[in-house]
Amino acid sequence: MGCEHAQAAGGQTAPKQFDENNLSEVKHVIAVLSGKGGVGKSLVTGSLAIELARAGHKVGILDADITGPSIPKMFGMSGRRAMGLGNLLLPEISTHGIKVMSSNLLLANETDPVLWRGPVIAGAIRQFWSETSWGPLDYLLVDMPPGTGDVALTVFQSLPVDGIVVVTSPQDLVSMIVAKAVNMAEKMDVPVLGVVENMSYVECPDCGKKIEVFGHSRLDEVAAAYNLDILGRLPINPAFAASCDAGTLEDDLPAGMLPEAVAAIQATAEFLDAKAALEQEDVAADADAAAPAEDATDAE
Repeated sequence: MGCEHAQAAGGQTAPKQFDENNLSEVKHVIAVLSGKGGVGKSLVTGSLAIELARAGHKVGILDADITGPSIPKMFGMSGRRAMGLGNLLLPEISTHGIKVMSSNLLLANETDPVLWRGPVIAGAIRQFWSETSWGPLDYLLVDMPPGTGDVALTVFQSLPVDGIVVVTSPQDLVSMIVAKAVNMAEKMDVPVLGVVENMSYVECPDCGKKIEVFGHSRLDEVAAAYNLDILGRLPINPAFAASCDAGTLEDDLPAGMLPEAVAAIQATAEFLDAKAALEQEDVAADADAAAPAEDATDAE
């Protein structure tokens, strides 16, 4: 069965062109992006990481939201500090084995503001990739800062991103948000795997009816206009917020969250792995074909 993202993923820049230290072996990098803040991007990042880890994958999260990090708290890492190994940083590891690197893990006090200018933030993100000992990972999810500005550009220029998951909310701005994300992805030659709509509805606790608090969603028409897959709709659920605040999302997240998004990420990874294997076979075949010619030349 073919991967529907194959054509787009085929043009991605080879990971070997990006700096990576010899204590990291990251197979695939997925960015989670939103065109504006307040749509629950970090919740989606955390949920995807948890579901991928539950599926048996080795997963890490690079928190690129330098000035507004929320991943460490979500994973029960408040008060922890990242340690060093020589010139490298060691990511913190969650209860169930998800590795995390974030600016909050470098601060003496997690409530201190990060008053860094753009170039410093960009440098920190590059260091989180190239100077963190990630070890072997099947997936590194990048929790992007809101918007499509300089920091987002730094991520796509510095990390071998294999695909983007766009997070939106059911509001009139969704078309503009998706358009910005798609345009950036095209310029960076990175495929958009699809769109997740957060805060899509609230479910009545008495009758189970889904109530569209923010009005009727336009996600279907927007996704169709940009030829994007819809990778899931998350409800407004106070339990999610309570789990994030308590740092217990790993234990509390219901099983089977965002199955379409998880499947799209896995399909893209499988396609890229198969493509890399074929390229290696071609290289080996070319080498074998060249060997007899070289031997004949030596004999003469």
